[in-house]
Amino acid sequence: MNEGFIERRAQNIDYRSELVRKAIHLTSLSIPVVYYFVTRNFALTVLIPLTVAFIVVDVARYYHRPVGDLFYNFFGFLLRRHERDTKTKRLNGATYVLISATLCVLIFPKHFVILGFSILIISDSVAALVGRRFGRHRFFEKSLEGSAAFFASALLVVALTPKHFDLPVEFLFGAVAALVATVAEAASVNIDDNLTIPVSVAVTLWILYAVFLPQFDVFQFKGAL
Repeated sequence: MNEGFIERRAQNIDYRSELVRKAIHLTSLSIPVVYYFVTRNFALTVLIPLTVAFIVVDVARYYHRPVGDLFYNFFGFLLRRHERDTKTKRLNGATYVLISATLCVLIFPKHFVILGFSILIISDSVAALVGRRFGRHRFFEKSLEGSAAFFASALLVVALTPKHFDLPVEFLFGAVAALVATVAEAASVNIDDNLTIPVSVAVTLWILYAVFLPQFDVFQFKGAL
């Protein structure tokens, strides 16, 4: 069995694992969808204890053998190499998603959180799958092909998500935020992109609304609640 075949087989296995990870990652789309229909207080009532529980288990796996064995038996196949490193002891992606959701709901207007998290879940998944399969050209820490897929899918998310005040300029705001998120995703090295993507979207939108639409209250959400 030649080295080229072994390498291709390893890449195919790795890609299938990434497909599984991203399929599970897409279930996190429930966060912005549900948040559209519930109040901020209700969302935090659910998110805060859930986030604390995930952090406790995620940290405990490094220090408590029975917890670690149970964790790796169920979720080990989903973890990337850096999420298994006992030296750096980094949290896994699911924990970062919940930390990011809790912080964003605490800090930012609802509309910004919904758009930021929709871009995170959809565009990050698209970028990872396209980048791993077709990525050839370097762009920061990722590939140009993956980043292009991220930006294109983020624009689609911007077009489909509800707007704050139903103004045409809001699509432009969303496009700018999508571009910033694309760069943030590609450049994320020491900070997990589950944090950098929605935060970069929310901060960009907040600046744009403050500069160009200062007369509007961004905390006034025209949604279900």
